[in-house]
Amino acid sequence: MRAARMRAAAAVVAASAVVGAGAGAGAYAVLDHHDSAPAAAAANPVEALPSTTPAGGETAGASAVYERVKGSVVEVTTAGVSADSFGPYGGGEPVQGVGSGFVVDDQGHVVTNQHVVDGAQKVTVTYADGSERDAEVVGTDPSTDLAVLKVSDPPASARPLQLADPSSIEVGEPVIAIGCPYGLEGTLTAGVVSALDRDIQAPNGRTITGVVQTDAAINHGNSGGPLLDAEGRVIGVNAQIESESGGSVGIGFAIPSGTVRSVVSQLVQGHDVKHPYLGVEIATVSPEAAADMGAPREGGVALVGVVEDSPAGRAGLKAATGSETRNGREVPSGGDLITEVDGDAVESSEDLQSAIAAKKPGDKVALTVYRDGQRRTVMVTVGTQPS
Repeated sequence: MRAARMRAAAAVVAASAVVGAGAGAGAYAVLDHHDSAPAAAAANPVEALPSTTPAGGETAGASAVYERVKGSVVEVTTAGVSADSFGPYGGGEPVQGVGSGFVVDDQGHVVTNQHVVDGAQKVTVTYADGSERDAEVVGTDPSTDLAVLKVSDPPASARPLQLADPSSIEVGEPVIAIGCPYGLEGTLTAGVVSALDRDIQAPNGRTITGVVQTDAAINHGNSGGPLLDAEGRVIGVNAQIESESGGSVGIGFAIPSGTVRSVVSQLVQGHDVKHPYLGVEIATVSPEAAADMGAPREGGVALVGVVEDSPAGRAGLKAATGSETRNGREVPSGGDLITEVDGDAVESSEDLQSAIAAKKPGDKVALTVYRDGQRRTVMVTVGTQPS
């Protein structure tokens, strides 16, 4: 499913690469690249599965959280060959990059961003004590920009971090980010949760929903590092920033802990991550335009494209064939307007994306649809997103 008017925010490998995002701003993947080896050492943690509070249940200050988790945060350095340049003896120029990551379990697994390790021929993890380990890429999921690495014989100080319950995250709560901006390992920045349920674009163009927005300073090299709450639990994996200059302006985005928990558990087990899929292109319709299309609800989602051999196509959903002017407004015509999923109202593209993202391939959903002013219910079996 793709929103026709989704905010552009592409995570890409090159630190200087950018996709426009209105008013001249751009969304940057926070991965730093170097022409020479970056500074050694790092810091970045994360533990999956259990979600508990510190002993005594008290909330610690930023410095106390930092001391407790810094041994779990790592620097991730990569080496590869650029496909866009040629070296003096033929072939591509050597390229090195640096990102962040965190320990997720006691078996040596480390979480980072997919765009940090994309195309890497060699990956090295540096722990807070300065020790280095070669890392194997266990699995990646471009659709959520997450990757899992495996390190043999990690240091004892690299304990797994806890993932927060996503339902406990609130706008305004204090957070800290730890990572390696510009190769400066073990860097802490602080802020608050600025917003929840944002949408960003994954490296493969898919939409990542439920994203956490923060004003904690996030810069190139912070990719893959943890965004932590005041109890030291990971609420998200830092991935992107919105910026005109490419530096932090206080708008950062972290992949939410619920998504991290689900995807990482599948990657650790060696499974391909399966994402729900409808096979439609969509656009938000205003309440006035929805009323012109015969729908009584406050807005809805128009289908502007339907993939023929997809769950939506097989269920008989129909895309708009054009547009027409009604009551002085141009509205889609000849296609379906979705107003509910399983009885819950959807008033925007983001609503529909979130509703489908909460399903699993194979689930059946009831879509309330208006076509030519007539209300109907269409049952759709959610499919698996194509690679």
